[in-house]
Amino acid sequence: MAPASWLDVATDSRFSLANIPFGIATFPGSSKRVVTTAIGEYAFNLSVFASNNGFVHVAETQGQLEAFNEPTLNALASLGRRFCGAVRRSIQDILKFDTPHPDLLKNNHDLQRRCLSPLAEVQLHLPFEISGFSDFYGGMNHAYNAGALFRGQNGALLPNYVHLPMAYHGRSSSIFVSGTPVRRPWGQIVEDLRATEKKPIFVPCRTMDFELELGCFVCGGNAPFDSIPVDAAEEYIFGYVLLNDWSARDVQRWEYVPLGPFNGKNFATTISAWVVLADALEPFRKPGMQRPPNSTPLLPYLQERRDDFSFDLNLEVELVSGATKHKSTLCSTNAADGLVWSFPQMLAHHTVTGCPMKAGDLLGSGTISGLTTSSLGCLLEQTLNGTQPIQLEGQEQRTWLEDGDEVILKAWAGDKSTGYIGFGDAAGVLLPAHKQTASGT
Repeated sequence: MAPASWLDVATDSRFSLANIPFGIATFPGSSKRVVTTAIGEYAFNLSVFASNNGFVHVAETQGQLEAFNEPTLNALASLGRRFCGAVRRSIQDILKFDTPHPDLLKNNHDLQRRCLSPLAEVQLHLPFEISGFSDFYGGMNHAYNAGALFRGQNGALLPNYVHLPMAYHGRSSSIFVSGTPVRRPWGQIVEDLRATEKKPIFVPCRTMDFELELGCFVCGGNAPFDSIPVDAAEEYIFGYVLLNDWSARDVQRWEYVPLGPFNGKNFATTISAWVVLADALEPFRKPGMQRPPNSTPLLPYLQERRDDFSFDLNLEVELVSGATKHKSTLCSTNAADGLVWSFPQMLAHHTVTGCPMKAGDLLGSGTISGLTTSSLGCLLEQTLNGTQPIQLEGQEQRTWLEDGDEVILKAWAGDKSTGYIGFGDAAGVLLPAHKQTASGT
């Protein structure tokens, strides 16, 4: 049975008492960014609560209350997963119906007025100051489908795919919080890559795409030239967000050989504002996809002791047409049906060279796709590289995103009996390209 709160929390709320995500918000009447959580339809100001002795009963927080007063989650996350888990559990105790600490908030109506505001009245911000972003290629269905489009089915998966989690280093400076508009980029493309003489032109991207991913924020780091063992990597994971790795496919196709994505990916990545703590998803662990049965065993540094490395997490992508405002569901899938590499494996591989990580670094899962057309996590796959348009509501079709389209990623675990674990949206509207000349000036 889902835990009940003394606050009015609907049974279908994705911000149930079982969740308690962390974020950064400004509250009505203030320009100060503070640590907050979501409960039902309320934003709970943890900075005000902490400064009024709200965590006096939590031994772990003594001497660490300044972390709740910071404009990002970096300081809080750097205190470690166990610390943040203890904070989350204490908030659940304070908010549950039969709270053992009624005088801290339940019976303190003045503090309630200062701590609780409707979610609709607060402004959410990027949760971390992100110094590093690496986007992996952990969805094997996507890797196979994309590879088959460009190399044929026999060469769809490159030989190294089943041996290591591939990734590219993205740009932390172009990561935006949900609700931030995204502008169509200009870039260098070649209209016919099969031509003997390839003549690039400089134009606005013609093949804009989304990618459905999970993001993972790191809460601790390793010293330079040290590594994080795969079996210890869970302790370095703070929590998860939804992530849309916007992709200019035509720019990407011309540039990616031999060094991989660059301008086709660096202009925008959208993440959800709420970070669902790793502890909140523990009850929903589930085995992920298995690598091909004929692949050689992994090298020891990537071998995990557990196979339930993924989550029973429902994922959905909606498109709101810029022309008609009709809403269509583009994708419905599950995280466990698409990922073959775990975040601990990604973190272990990322640091095996001694690459130092720190609190607030972000890892992307790569596009998560299922096995059916309706579960594919990007238009590249759904339209077979733009050759087969998909049908939307209101008699519209799409091969690629059009100006004015809004892409909305959603995710949730659980049900009414357990309480829902939701992420909020990762949404962005695609704006037209800036006006400029074809010379780039």
